[in-house]
Amino acid sequence: MSDAVSPLATPFPELPAIAGVTPRVARAGYKDWGRCDLTYVELSQGTAVAGVFTRNVCCSSEVELGRANVARGRARALVVNAGNSNAFTGYRGREAVEQIMTQVAANLGCAQEEVFVSSTGVIGVPLPKDKARAGIEAALAADECTWEEAARTIGTTDTFPKGASAKAQLGAVQVHFSAIIKGSGMIAPDMATMLGYVFTDAAVSPEFLQECLSAANRRTFSCITVDSDTSTSDTVLAFATGKAGNEPLTSFDSPGADAFAAALEDICRQLSHLVVKDGEGAQKFIAVAVSGAVSDESARKVGLAIANSPLVKTAIAGEDANWGRVVMAVGKAGQPADRDRLSIGFGGTWAARDGQPLADYDEAPVAAHLKGREISIEVDLGLGDGRATVWTCDLTHGYISINADYRS
Repeated sequence: MSDAVSPLATPFPELPAIAGVTPRVARAGYKDWGRCDLTYVELSQGTAVAGVFTRNVCCSSEVELGRANVARGRARALVVNAGNSNAFTGYRGREAVEQIMTQVAANLGCAQEEVFVSSTGVIGVPLPKDKARAGIEAALAADECTWEEAARTIGTTDTFPKGASAKAQLGAVQVHFSAIIKGSGMIAPDMATMLGYVFTDAAVSPEFLQECLSAANRRTFSCITVDSDTSTSDTVLAFATGKAGNEPLTSFDSPGADAFAAALEDICRQLSHLVVKDGEGAQKFIAVAVSGAVSDESARKVGLAIANSPLVKTAIAGEDANWGRVVMAVGKAGQPADRDRLSIGFGGTWAARDGQPLADYDEAPVAAHLKGREISIEVDLGLGDGRATVWTCDLTHGYISINADYRS
C-alpha cells in the first residue's frame, strides 16, 4: 500500500467477528514488497455465496471461474492475491487459479468449485504457481488475523485499508455484517468495483442473496467512478454462513427480508464511498445528484457523464465554480435533456435555473463550498421523476504520478 495516505481516509472501524468465517494472511511474494500479499478466508460448510463481476471482456480467469461457480451457490473458502492480476495470461493464468482451488479444496475436503479466487495488480503477468502454492501453505498454517490485516493485505495502490459493518434485526435474531474492499484506480465498474467481500452470519438462500446483492450493486458500486476505466478483475462477493440461527430468508416475503436487504445495501454503499475516497490522487469526494430525469437509469448515466468528465473533475480540483462544464457533460451523456429546462447547483446553491444563469447568482458561497473536502453537484433536468446519485473524486497531478510509475 502507498505510504502517502489520502486526505479523505477514514480510520479502520471495529468490525465484528462473523461466526463461520476465519480470515488469515500470508506472504506469497508476488512483488518485491515486505508485507503479506495473500488473504485466505475459510468459511463454514453450507455457506451461501452471491457475486457480481466486471463486464470487461478481457477479464481474468479468476472472474470467469468465479462467475461460473457462484451460480452453484455455495462456498468454503476465498483466496485473494495482491500484486498480480493474472489477467490476459491465457492458459497459464487459468492453471494457476485451478491449482489454488485444488490445493485449498483438498485441505478442506470440499468441491473445487467452492473455492473462490481473486487477484489484483499488474495485467499480463501469469501468477507464479510456486509462489501461489507456498503462499497457500503458509496461509493454511497461519493464525486467524484481524479484519484490518485482511483488508491491508489485499491492497495495491490503496493508501488505507477499507472496511465496514452493518447489522439487521430479523425478528428475534440480530444478524451482523463485516466487509472489506480494495480499490483506488481503474474504477468505473459498470457491474461491481475492484475487489470487495461481504460476510454475514445470516441464514439466506443463495438465490435471495444474489437478488439482494445485485439490487444493492445497481445503487452503490455501479454508481461510482474514479477514472472511467473498468478493471479486468472487478469482483464483489457476499457470503452468508447461516450461523445466526434465523429462519432462512428465501424471498422478500420472508420475515426480516427487507431489513436484511437494507443492511446489505448500506454496507455496499459504505464500501463504495471508501473506494472513491481513496481514488488515486484524490483530494475531494464528489457527490453528483441528478433529478428530473426520464428514468432512474437515465439519471445514473447523466451522473456518470458528469463524474467521468476530466474537465469537471479538474475544475473541482482547482476549486473553480465552472458550471458550464457540467452543462457540457449533461449534453454529451446521450440521454434525454432539454437545455431550456436544465438547472445546476453546487452545495445547495443554484447557479442556473431553467436553462439560464440566475440574475442574482452569488458565487461566493459556491467558492467556499468548493474549498472543502466533500463536494456536491446538483442537476435537475426538469423532464420527469428519475433520480440517481453518483460518487466520484477530483482529478489531480497525483493521479498521473501514480499511474505513470505503476510498474516501477
